[in-house]
Formats: sequence, C-alpha cells, structure tokens
Amino acid sequence: MANGRSPRRSRTWLAALAAILLCASPAVAQNPTVPDPDAEATMRFGPLALKSTLALSNLGIDTNVFNQADADRPQSDFTMTFTPATNLWLRMGRTWISGTIDVDWVYYNKFASERSANTNFGVGVSHTFNRLALKGGASRLSTRDRPGYEIDARSRRLETSLDGEVGMRARAKTQIGARAWRRKIAFDQAAVFLGTPLARELDRTSSGGALVVRHDLTPLTSLSFEAGREYERFASSSLRDSNSTRVAGAVRFQPLALISGDALVGYRNFTPLLGDVPPYRGAIAAVNLSYRLLGTTRLGVQTRRDVQHSFDFNQPYYLETGVSGSVQQQVYGPFDVLAGIGVWRLGYRDRAGAVVQELNRTDRVRTFSLGTGYRLGTDKRIGFTIDHQKRTSGVERHQYEGLRMGMSITYET
Repeated sequence: MANGRSPRRSRTWLAALAAILLCASPAVAQNPTVPDPDAEATMRFGPLALKSTLALSNLGIDTNVFNQADADRPQSDFTMTFTPATNLWLRMGRTWISGTIDVDWVYYNKFASERSANTNFGVGVSHTFNRLALKGGASRLSTRDRPGYEIDARSRRLETSLDGEVGMRARAKTQIGARAWRRKIAFDQAAVFLGTPLARELDRTSSGGALVVRHDLTPLTSLSFEAGREYERFASSSLRDSNSTRVAGAVRFQPLALISGDALVGYRNFTPLLGDVPPYRGAIAAVNLSYRLLGTTRLGVQTRRDVQHSFDFNQPYYLETGVSGSVQQQVYGPFDVLAGIGVWRLGYRDRAGAVVQELNRTDRVRTFSLGTGYRLGTDKRIGFTIDHQKRTSGVERHQYEGLRMGMSITYET
C-alpha cells in the first residue's frame, strides 16, 4: 500500500468534546419558537413552499476576459449573466424535503468560447422521531467557471456529493450524532490550463466521516463541534493522495436572525501519503456572516483559510487565506450604495526536489468594488457595480489586473 490507494480505513473515532464559549448579543435574542425550514418562502401551495429569484447581472464590460498579464495584451468584451433560482420545501408530517435549482446562462459577445450554461441542483430529506433525527442530501454542480483564484481558465467540471447524518437528542437542546460524506470532482477532458490537463491533475474523490455535537443556543442560533477524518484519492495522479484529520467548532445563525450565516474555526492535519510533499498542520476557518443594522445598513464579512489543490504537480497545494468585507447603505428613499474590499493570500508548498521558478512562492489577490442601486418595492432592485481584481505573483504569467463594470436587475417572486 505504498501509494495509499486502498488504505485500511479505521472506523474508530476519538470521542472529542470542546467548550465553545460564545456570548449571544441581546440584539440576537430570538423568538421562543424554532422557525420551520420554509420560513423564507414567498409562495405556498398547500404543503409546498417556494422562493424564486430572477437576476440579470454583470450586464456590461469585462476588461480582461482571460485574466491575462499586461504583456499578453488583455482583451475586453461585453458580457451578461442571467440566473433564475428556486428554493422549495415540502412537508410531509415529520419529514421535510427541500430542493434547490440554480441555473446560470453566461454570455460574451465576441468570445463565444467563454459562453456557458451552468446548473446546480440539490435535494435534502430530514425526518425526526421522538429523540432520533435523520438527514440526507445530494447535489450536482455542472459548471464552466473558474475553480478559484489560481486557475484563470473557465473550465468545465462536474461536482457531485452525497451526505448523511444521524443524531440522537441527549438533552432538550443538545444532540450527539455522526455524519458521513462523499464528493467527486471531474474536469472535462478538454479542460487545459497553461498546458496542463486539469482532469489528469485534479480529478478526485473525497470521503470521510465525523462525530458531531450540536447545541441549540437559541431558536435561531446553534453551536456545533465535530471531529472527523477525510480521505482524498486522485483518479490519475495518485502521488497527490492525502488523509486529513479535522477538529472544528462552528456557530450558525438562521436567515431570519439579525446576524445570519455560518462561522467555523478549527484545526486540520493534512498529510500527503508520499513524503516528498510537506504536510500542513494548523488553523482553518470558514466564515460567511451578514448583519442588518437598523434596517438601513447591511454588513458582510467572509473569511477562509484552508488547503486548496493546485494544478501544478511540483507545487501540489497552496494554503489559501483571506478576508473580504462589504457594506450596503440605504442613503435616501429607495437609493442605496455599496462597497466591498478583499485580500487573499495563496501560499504554495513545493514538492521536495522539484525545480520551480520561485520556492514556496506566495501570490496575492486584491479585490475592490463600488456600486449603487435603486429599489422598486421590496422585491425588485436595479443596480450598477464596478469590480476590480488584481493578482500579484513572483511568476509573471500568473499576474493580471481586470475591471468589470455593469448593471444588475434582481426580482424575487
């Protein structure tokens, strides 16, 4: 088993408990009743509830369609994206069935190669007994978009996932359980970036499980702690295979709360199966929170820190660390303004003995946006936004700078 392709996966989990000390702000005091999953729905047909959105975004100019360096003469084009999306919920006694349907149609005027139709489908089922709760879900993403900050080519790929969870209520507000998952990423065979076939380097399957302790702090706020193990196996590049141990605590705020979103902080022991790739042992984080202030101001913050796989065989992964923030302020009547800023760091790790242009290089991505909008009632908004993105790197071909400006129209039904 030198390559770890068929590891003996121990199912003995170390029971782990941690104290997560979080203070609930008086502003986040919630109603004594836990809301149903369909509380956000805007349309109801008996037991079926729906919430739909139509959005036309990026209706304008992209000044660097391919994220090219200045020396490569960046090219611009007119673009727009049309996105219909629907969330649905169906209640059948103690069983809830939920689903998501998202579609993106991306249009470029001159560069037909950049046009795409992207779909994202998801379904979830949950059932509660007196003390036992069961959950399961599946999703399928088919997209032709950039996988992240590293790969600048819009690459067709298919991502599928399955997950399940079983929980037993130990106390009135505390649940102990276990969850398992399996995810698969497959790039199109024609997807190539800088001469590298992405399917050969990045097609992979990850699977794992974790023990979970969850506590309902309030009807709209929950705390959780989990410890688990994850296995990543690559279809054509087994030298990238790895195992990981994760321990993390998280807080979740339901959408109806003044603070909404998720925040996770933990520790990851990422261990490649071959010794020529350095491991990562350190902190991880994933934060996506928003806060509404006095009904006229909306603040948002996103933070991410974790290992990401690179397309480059000699630098097989990088540690992505970054934070972004945004503010949207109603200024007069239906008019609002918004601004956002973000800073991201990509810290690469070299394979032992590999010849690279810059040892353990660090790339940086900075984003900035400004915009304004006009609301037509409570369910329609017309906006104009300018987005700027710049990446700096010790390798010239990875540097770029681009500006995208355009209108957006959003309608919720």
